[in-house]
Amino acid sequence: MTNILVKIFILALIGSAIGYVTNVLAIKLLFRPYEEIRIPIINFRIQGVIPMRQKEIAKNIGEIIEQELVSISDILDNFVTEDKIHGLLLSIQNKLKAVIDVKISEMPLLAGFKGMIFGYIDRIMEEEGQDYIKEIIHNIGVNAQEEIKINEMVEEKINAFDLSKLEELAYEIARKELRHIEVLGGVLGFMIGIVQGIVVHLF
Repeated sequence: MTNILVKIFILALIGSAIGYVTNVLAIKLLFRPYEEIRIPIINFRIQGVIPMRQKEIAKNIGEIIEQELVSISDILDNFVTEDKIHGLLLSIQNKLKAVIDVKISEMPLLAGFKGMIFGYIDRIMEEEGQDYIKEIIHNIGVNAQEEIKINEMVEEKINAFDLSKLEELAYEIARKELRHIEVLGGVLGFMIGIVQGIVVHLF
């Protein structure tokens, strides 16, 4: 009975080692080798999954980010708040008054009209200023959506990213999760080894 348990335990250890090493290699093969390696005789090529599909992955990530995560309209909606519009209007209003004040100071005959002109500016800004600013921002957004392609920017950045840096970043972000996958391979291999040992003994 002891010999049987020892054999089952040995098979479990072998299974655990195989499972662990297999998962470690599988994780490494996500990135390595960076460059394609060809084996001439059997016409077989080896390359990491991510380097091999970097352009496709970059394109898909870019499209997902633009369609599902962030767009020009989202950026404008979050950036252009009522407080910022009010601040912009106030800035324009003050700038106009400062320019007019300088011009009137150069033409003393118009000094009596300064209060009326300032009052007109205040009224226009209060009645129509916000709508005008929003229209400008809307037009900027429309033009930006036509000219600025977030997906292409993301795709270009990912394609230009150094693979070794990308690998380092991925391991840094998901170090614990990847470690769990490696350990899980060993645990599953151990359990499979026990099952194999029992099956071999029974049959």
